[in-house]
This record gives sequence, C-alpha cells and structure tokens, in this order.
Amino acid sequence: MNLELDTKAVAGWARSHVPGFQGTLSATKFSGGQSNPTYLLKTPPRTYVLRRKPTGVLLKSAHAVDREFRVQKALAGAEVPVAKMLAYCADDTVIGSEFYIMDHIEARVFDQPSMPDLTPAHRWTIMDDMNRVLAAIHAVDINAVGLADYGPPGHYCARQTDRWTKQYRATQTEAIADMDALIQWLEANMPADDGQRSLVHGDYRLDNLLIAPDAPKIRAVLDWELSTLGHPYADLAGVIMQWSMPASKEGRGLQGVDRAALGLPSDAEFIEDYCTRRGLSGIADFNFYLAFCFFRMAAILQGVKKRALDGNASDPERGLQLGAYVPKFARAGLEAAQT
Repeated sequence: MNLELDTKAVAGWARSHVPGFQGTLSATKFSGGQSNPTYLLKTPPRTYVLRRKPTGVLLKSAHAVDREFRVQKALAGAEVPVAKMLAYCADDTVIGSEFYIMDHIEARVFDQPSMPDLTPAHRWTIMDDMNRVLAAIHAVDINAVGLADYGPPGHYCARQTDRWTKQYRATQTEAIADMDALIQWLEANMPADDGQRSLVHGDYRLDNLLIAPDAPKIRAVLDWELSTLGHPYADLAGVIMQWSMPASKEGRGLQGVDRAALGLPSDAEFIEDYCTRRGLSGIADFNFYLAFCFFRMAAILQGVKKRALDGNASDPERGLQLGAYVPKFARAGLEAAQT
C-alpha cells in the first residue's frame, strides 16, 4: 500500500473545503494504526489531522471513513467528547481514497492501561472518566443527534456474529480449531434480543482516548470505524476483554497487574460503576458478550494479518505481530464462554 500522502493535492482541496485553511502543508503519518492511515497536517497557522481509507482491495463495509466522519460530527455538543469534524472528501481521485480532516487536539495517549508514569489517584480518575464517557455514549439520544438510521434494526449480536464470521472466512489464512468452536458456541448460545439499542463505539479502550495534557480528563474519543447502533453491553465487555490481555506493548492489557496497588479498578468495580451510571441492577449473560468480543477481535486481527500479507496494511510488520494473536483471542473467547 502506498503510504505517501500527496500534500499538494490535499492542500489544494482543503483550501476550498476547510474554513480558514491556508499556507504550505506538511504531513507526518501517525505510527501504530492498523486500519485507516492517519496523518498530522501542519500549516503555519494551525495543525489538523487527516484520516483516510487505505488503498488496495478492501473488504465490503470495512474502513468506512464516511461513517467515522458522520458520527463524530453528529456528536458535536453532546456529552461524548469528540474532535471537531472539518471536511469530508468522497472523491477518491484527489489522493486515491476517501478521507476527512478534523481538528488536532493536544493531548496525552496511553498505550498501556497501567499508565506507569502516573500516580494511583491520577490513574483512578482517568479510569473513572473512561467509565463516564462509555455510559454517555450509550445514553446518546440517537434521534436527537440524527443517528436513528446509523445501524440496521434487529438483533445486534446475531448480526455482528454473522458479519464477522463472513469477514473472518474471507481473510482466513489457516485453520484455527478454537475459532471454529467459538463461532459455533456463539451461534448456539445467542441470548434473546432484550430490545436495548444504543450508539456503540465498537473499539472502546484507553489508547483510543485523548487525555488532556494537564488533567485526568478525556478530551476526545477516537477511531469510530466500528461504531454502529447495537447492544451497549458489547462495548462494556470490550473494555474487560482488553484488560484480560497481557500487560505488554502488544497485549495492552492488565493481566497479572496488582490493580489495587496502582489505583486501577477491578473488572467488577468498573462494571458496577457503569451500571450505577446507567441505572442498571446488573448484567445477565455477560460471559456471552465477553466471548463475543474476543471472537470479533480475533476476526479483526485476522483481517489485519491478511492485509499485511497482501501488502495493504498501514504498518505491515506490526500487522503480522498482531495477526499472531488470532489463536490466542479465539482460545480466550472459549474460556470466557465457560466463565
């Protein structure tokens, strides 16, 4: 995949579509992302961020930067902090793919949920704000913000299981028995549709949050590619799933970490605080939602691996490293199913 950004083409387009855009433009690609390549744009007056669809052969409905732009624009002024959306380009002849430009926000990003450089009190406050924002996402009035048609009707988990099974099969590079067994378990243990339907982020975790430079406060939620209308418990289970992973650069989890000593909430505390904020007495079938999240992440990482092998990944080396986690997520999903 060509990762070079045609800055002249971007600047020419932006002068006509981004209010106040002027001056020469330079671009630096952010490292680490595996889906939609993202760039820091610098001009003499100010900085921006550009997020584009990858080039090459892509799976249907994947890398939907138009949906990312739409949902964040709709959330402007809501209780969910997002960057200001400035302009979306549907014309893929400008730089070879669709893209959008948004405000650049000065902030901190923590790749590790253990946040090693902070105090316990600071960590706890950030995690509490993470909990608050997740509950706020699920409390958004989708009709009021114009997102009533942002996702199809029907049983979210059944629909998502079917979608990601097809995506997994389309990018499968070898047989993984645990993944086959997990898919069968999900289909056989699907809970009844309880009628809950809210905005869901789809990949809500600490490293997708921008934290204020001088305060334990979330300034923006990023990476809305998987967002849709669905079941809020899947978002909550996604947080718990991530924390169950190894406390390493690749795992980005809290496995084996003394959370109490670090000022980090336990899974039960985080879930309880979320339920309190949403007025819930508890969550039934949480093991299903947890197993579902492991399955979906395994399918996503399989797609990352396939793009890396095909040369379409944003960061091919990192893509292959992440692809090695597919069997681990499948195994963890089966274990979660039996919890």
